[in-house]
Amino acid sequence: MTATELRSLPEIAAVVWEGLTRSPKTLPPRLFYDAEGSELFEQITRLPEYYLTRTERAILAARADEICRLSGHNVSLIELGAGSAGKTQLLIAALLRRQMRVLYCPLDISPAALATAEASLKSQFDGRVQVRSMVADFSDLNLIGMAPAPRLVLYIGSSLGNLDEGEAHGLLRRIRASLGAEDHLLLGTDLAKSTAALLPAYDDPAGVTAGFNKNILARINRELGGQFDLDAFKHVALWNPAQSRIEIYLESCRPQSVWIDALRLAVPFAAGERLHTENSYKYTVPAVHALLAGAGFRVVQTWTDAGRAYAVHLAGVTPASPGGVDERE
Repeated sequence: MTATELRSLPEIAAVVWEGLTRSPKTLPPRLFYDAEGSELFEQITRLPEYYLTRTERAILAARADEICRLSGHNVSLIELGAGSAGKTQLLIAALLRRQMRVLYCPLDISPAALATAEASLKSQFDGRVQVRSMVADFSDLNLIGMAPAPRLVLYIGSSLGNLDEGEAHGLLRRIRASLGAEDHLLLGTDLAKSTAALLPAYDDPAGVTAGFNKNILARINRELGGQFDLDAFKHVALWNPAQSRIEIYLESCRPQSVWIDALRLAVPFAAGERLHTENSYKYTVPAVHALLAGAGFRVVQTWTDAGRAYAVHLAGVTPASPGGVDERE
């Protein structure tokens, strides 16, 4: 199939072609988040095994007023990978205790998630929140410039963990380049911990995470005429201690060839062959501070939960900051 033919197909076609014709096979995690995938992820966040969302939410609930105070006056809020913006409402409420209105600019690849977030915010905050959303991935950070300073850019939910070190550094550098002297970044990162605590969060006994992982194949079936038999693949979650990351795969249960109609492509799989779909890196607090410093940020403050399972970092771009580098529970 030629590049011209690929461009005439749905947006995901070129990505799927490239990922399934390479060795080893891989697909990027952004393909998880169509409407069905976004709903499945919301279900994951409510699982007892998935500690990340509730732990980050607890930190934000406890520290929202402090975060907003350190971020300045009459702050605009920009969120990268906003999803349904459930946790963001805590920060919006805190901002509204300091200012009359809030401009909220969420960016996400899922139109359904953005629509849900906007409807919820409009009903909850009685017209005091103006929502200016953008359907895009992080290759387009123009949304940051659409909001007046001072700006607080949110990149929470441990989404940074889906990127390898070079990708994470590159994204943070691009965010930094979009910010001015009055602006801040709020970053959420999951912290390294025991395998016993990590693995159930990515392989729950109810199978919700497995369904979320397999949705990437179901999406190819829906949008590209794929013939994937979801039952012929199993969800695999592994901890890689050398890389400090969870690795997510779909493993072929038998030898098979899968036809994708829109691509006119037959994809062979050997029994036991794995298709890589996601990484989730786990950090230490010093490693995050070093990553931010390397991207041109200065950490204002870091907050962790009592168990030090998760961390939220506020970083500024000015030479001086109100609190210095601090780490609090």
